[in-house]
Amino acid sequence: MTPRVKTILPTLPSSLTIDWVDGRRSTANLTGWIATGGELLAPLRSAGIWETAKVTDYGASVEWDGNDLAIDAYHLYQIAEDQRDFDVDDLRKWQEDTGLSNNEAADFLGVTLRTWNNYRAGTPVSHAVKMLLRASQRDPLLLHAHFRPRRPGRPRHAA
Repeated sequence: MTPRVKTILPTLPSSLTIDWVDGRRSTANLTGWIATGGELLAPLRSAGIWETAKVTDYGASVEWDGNDLAIDAYHLYQIAEDQRDFDVDDLRKWQEDTGLSNNEAADFLGVTLRTWNNYRAGTPVSHAVKMLLRASQRDPLLLHAHFRPRRPGRPRHAA
């Protein structure tokens, strides 16, 4: 289902607090989106323009005064979700959804088993690991391409 924006509150320099039609609330810092948008999005660096943000298209987008200054609700939602904290409950749900063992999860993420177990115990998850976990949730092909299952038993002795 496509997310719909109910209301927004622009906050300087480049954040939006979003109330979604489904009742959830999130915050999106759009600094990176603006910075990578070139000259087209450069006007959003102006406080005067930033504060003109308004919900349009029945919640399908947010627009600002100016030439083609807009972001659709789907991408705004994705940015807000990617910026949301990835806590221990999210981590455990990811592992449950993927069906990976602790060793396999650690291998997939390129961390030691000890680090993975620390994450599961509540140690804050590194920024890079959070990005990878979120990306693999959004696009299961990442898991398909990079996951290598563990084989049962002891590894064969090298000759």
